[in-house]
Amino acid sequence: MKDVLTAALKTAGTELLKVFGTQIESTQKESQSSIVTKADLKSDALIVKIISDKYPDHNILSEEGGFRNRGSEYTWVIDPLDGTSNFASAIPWFGVLIALFKDSSPIMGGAYLPVTDQLFIAEKGKGAFRNGVQIYLDKNKTLKNSLVAFAVDYTDNTEELDNSLSIYRNLVLSARNIRATNCLVDFLNVAEGKFGACINLFTRIWDIAPLGLIISEAGGKLKDISGSEVKYVFNEGTMEQNFPVMAGSESIINEILKDVINIRR
Repeated sequence: MKDVLTAALKTAGTELLKVFGTQIESTQKESQSSIVTKADLKSDALIVKIISDKYPDHNILSEEGGFRNRGSEYTWVIDPLDGTSNFASAIPWFGVLIALFKDSSPIMGGAYLPVTDQLFIAEKGKGAFRNGVQIYLDKNKTLKNSLVAFAVDYTDNTEELDNSLSIYRNLVLSARNIRATNCLVDFLNVAEGKFGACINLFTRIWDIAPLGLIISEAGGKLKDISGSEVKYVFNEGTMEQNFPVMAGSESIINEILKDVINIRR
């Protein structure tokens, strides 16, 4: 399964590189923050074929192809191009994400950054690796001595927007500084100890399932914005479910809850 995961990630990433930096046409999806390109669709088709050829009975849930429920205990969750807006603007902050679930738990996750040829693989209970070298999150970081990623997408819900801006304000006052690519790069920077934490208020299951496993196997945590564990359920609403999440060490997440989200425990 790891060989298939690796092959799918690298094949899709190599294909994306062929058109990166060229004139990319995009189509808006559910909002002005969400677009799709032909590259997303081609990458998706390549990944699905690689997986289905080897495991035709496994379920597949992909951002562009929907949920193919084949009644298996195994489900592959795919983001064929994470960071599409960056990709379409010729900014090299994009990659491919794939997670393998057994029932409702991710047991394997991978991320591939094709521009830098960096492959991240994590297996449950076996650690997280970048190009074969084990990586670890920095548990000594605090908010005041950390770069923290913060990302939020378009919303026409005024209350939701105000809450997002409040979190951002508190983060500016608490962290050393804020950086963000609004894609997998932010979470991988946490897993490698470069960023102290990451907050992203608009993600789907394919955005976070592989990265959550990578971060946890690197010694960190991925939690929802209230501090609870992220739970995944595969049903008709899975494709539309939003996951406002944060990632980092247990201690820095507690700092965020107290000083940024204003939740006292």
